[in-house]
Amino acid sequence: MEETPLSIYLEIMLEQIKKIEEQIEKATAQTKEELEAFRVGVVGRKGIIADLFSKMKEVAPEERKTFGQTVNALKNAAQEKFDELQTALEDLQADDINHHDLTLPNIPNEMGAVHPITKVREEINRIFERIGFNISEGPEVEDDWHNFSALNFPPNHPAREMQDTFFIEKDPDIALRTHTSSVQVRVMENQKPPFRTLSPGRVYRNETISARAHCIFHQVEGLYVDKNVSFKDLKDTLYYFAKEFFGPNTKIRLRPSYFPFTEPSAELDVSCSVCGGKGCNICKYSGWVEIGGCGMVDPNVLKASGIDPEEYTGFAFGMGIERMTMLKYKINDLRLFTENDLRFLGQFKGL
Repeated sequence: MEETPLSIYLEIMLEQIKKIEEQIEKATAQTKEELEAFRVGVVGRKGIIADLFSKMKEVAPEERKTFGQTVNALKNAAQEKFDELQTALEDLQADDINHHDLTLPNIPNEMGAVHPITKVREEINRIFERIGFNISEGPEVEDDWHNFSALNFPPNHPAREMQDTFFIEKDPDIALRTHTSSVQVRVMENQKPPFRTLSPGRVYRNETISARAHCIFHQVEGLYVDKNVSFKDLKDTLYYFAKEFFGPNTKIRLRPSYFPFTEPSAELDVSCSVCGGKGCNICKYSGWVEIGGCGMVDPNVLKASGIDPEEYTGFAFGMGIERMTMLKYKINDLRLFTENDLRFLGQFKGL
């Protein structure tokens, strides 16, 4: 009885399978990385064999049995090869351990430490999470709308100039974000009130690096939008945070100020934790230290994000995490946070 001739497509596929089989037979793995590459590329769920199985539907129905048996045989051969390579690699590593010179001195296993900025950021997050704030994040490269226009920045505002902001492109303007308020805009655009959100993250400003300023630093900004939100709600929230972060005896002070995105606006001061408000060189002998700005969200900002200011009000605040860390741990130079000096970072192992 004559055998039915194979289709051209199946002949091509069988020839391809034969070549793959030859490559598998020649495969080697001297390291864990090479063994993992073999597993992912050959026997993994997105490997060569899985790809061959996906072509089953392209084979004529009467030829699928032949094709399937051939691919199954290849799969078994590949698995056997993987097991063989894995065993050989384990034996090789065991030999290396057995030949290790036990007379050599021990390499000390030193524990690392949480960076103080990370520690303070996490602490701030936890304090606000306890009163219903969630955490939101956004891109560090922003467009003009989210970084400026939606936040009521006038066209002639200094932040729109190259000397104050790192612009990546012009017309349209694309810049490294100057604050995390851009994340708040994204929240207002994509969620319906009420919401309470905290936006921590890295920001960039074109400033001269010194003991008190840097071109890269971290901010945390809060936003609460709901019906009948008042300035008293803002004051109570900030007072709660200050006592939780700096200690139960901490006092706060709000001084009138101006920000494009809030009205009315205020600077937030806390009683100096170093001298207890008596006056020292940290607080310039005033007893107070500025930690951020705050205010009621400007109606124009709510409108820009599609929120009716006749129905909803809100408050916002922002603080520099570096400033908070310096106050909490009595650090006198901002540059220490980014110099990666182990002598400095090692002091925070106990946190």
